[in-house]
Amino acid sequence: MTDTLAARAAALDGADPLAGYRELFVGTDDSEVVAYLDGNSLGRPTRASADRITRFVTEQWGGRLIRGWDEEWMRLPLSIGDALGRAALGADAGQVFVGDSTTVILYKLLRAAVDARPERTEIVVDTDNFPTDRYVLQGIAAETGRTLRWIDADTASGVTPEQVAAAVGPQTAIVVLSQVAYRSGFLADVPEITRIAHDAGALVLWDLCHSVGVTDIQLDDWAVDLAAGCSYKYLNGGPGAPAFGYVRSELQPTLTQPIWGWIGSSAPFEMGPQYAPADGIRRFLSGTPAVVGMLAMQDMIALVAEAGMEQIRAKSVALTEFAIELADDLLAEHGVTIASPRDAARRGSHVTLRHPRFREVTAALWERGVIPDFRSPDGLRLGLSPLTTSFAELQAGVEAVRELLAGR
Repeated sequence: MTDTLAARAAALDGADPLAGYRELFVGTDDSEVVAYLDGNSLGRPTRASADRITRFVTEQWGGRLIRGWDEEWMRLPLSIGDALGRAALGADAGQVFVGDSTTVILYKLLRAAVDARPERTEIVVDTDNFPTDRYVLQGIAAETGRTLRWIDADTASGVTPEQVAAAVGPQTAIVVLSQVAYRSGFLADVPEITRIAHDAGALVLWDLCHSVGVTDIQLDDWAVDLAAGCSYKYLNGGPGAPAFGYVRSELQPTLTQPIWGWIGSSAPFEMGPQYAPADGIRRFLSGTPAVVGMLAMQDMIALVAEAGMEQIRAKSVALTEFAIELADDLLAEHGVTIASPRDAARRGSHVTLRHPRFREVTAALWERGVIPDFRSPDGLRLGLSPLTTSFAELQAGVEAVRELLAGR
């Protein structure tokens, strides 16, 4: 069976129209890493970014010095935001900004949203949303006297439109959900859920951390109000790279974000005594942009635009289909179950497997150069990044899981 699956992986790689992109990333020829299956936690750096960062230190930072702010750096949060909007978010210009961590952007957008709905007392969120989202909302509820209305989410699937319809009402200020569930990989029905929330008079914020760069996203067409996401997973921006936020253009004049910093003011260089927010999306910026942190994501955004989201999504589906096939063929006999949706239309770009031994197995896999990640209590996630993950390394990685479970 191993030879058959290896031949199938080779055939899939041979027919993959995106296979050539793999060589554009650092480390894909590293013999010590047999299979990197954690692209949904930290993406590989592009070779172009390695060159860009080096040149930035010597030519821009070292050469242009403070002149760099006027020449380019001040514009980066918005120019990169526009590029990301075009390539991967379905967002017209002037609606996406880059800056801060995901946590801070979530806080700014959510606090602005609930403050804009003072007569509404409830915030709807699901019990299996990413911890940061839940914690930020718990803090906002404590600050503002709002009530959190919890949707009890199935950790093996995700939040359905029917559940949202049952939870929203005249007191709902905002609904906060993830497009792709971080545990199971469940892909939510964004347009339908957004419509349901709007029918109740509520705003919606979508967390795109586990979906941007690998799934279809059409924020403008879906009438999404707000969105936030990180850039170090499938956008390959590097550890701790700045997150991004989206604010629909019609909402921008009505929202006031709570962290008032000089960059987001209407006249940042006047250093005046009073804060007045800038017009447009820049009002959602706060402090000095993290220029070095924004460098790498530019090259991945360019590759996403070049490859096209349609082809990227098609390979994502093919990779996750193959992962499920491998799990069925190699791991089911050892008691492994699949905790992700089998329907590709309801699945993001990672597949979660469950087994009581996976905590120890993950540690042993890392020693072998096979790198997935573990999510408590018993989940092993295969994070498959279409421009960097090959079918052959996926097959080799799942084979290694089988060997460990079998005691070899």
